[in-house]
Amino acid sequence: MNQSEENQKLILNYVKKNCARTGLQTHHMPEVTEAVVGGLTNHLNVLKRPLCPCQFYSDKEEAVKERTWLCPCDDMKQYKYCHCLLFVNSEGNPITEYLPKDHDGLTTYGLVTDPAPEKGRKGQRIPAEANTAENVSVREAEVSPAA
Repeated sequence: MNQSEENQKLILNYVKKNCARTGLQTHHMPEVTEAVVGGLTNHLNVLKRPLCPCQFYSDKEEAVKERTWLCPCDDMKQYKYCHCLLFVNSEGNPITEYLPKDHDGLTTYGLVTDPAPEKGRKGQRIPAEANTAENVSVREAEVSPAA
């Protein structure tokens, strides 16, 4: 097995473990998952780190040093939101429930609740009150377009 194949195996193992840890799944369209896994593997091969392949970087080496976009990215750790659509709910949507009101993800996807609020990543900051039905209703009202 060459280094690239080993790195792909590492990424696939990480993806499987992260799905179990977060209660999410990979995208139901295999080509989405394959593209993201391929990009992560390529960055692991070249940069020695799994830099998110779904962002544009003027300087990838600097992005690695900053660590914001190393998979799992800061948004995934903090809000359980995956820009790449690698970690999603059963409909293929990223979790937006914990995002700040002004985050682009809420504008794009609307409110997408967490199918496994009891699960997450170490260091993930999920406010306890975010899981109540009352707060979910408030969040829905905040992101729903006016009728």
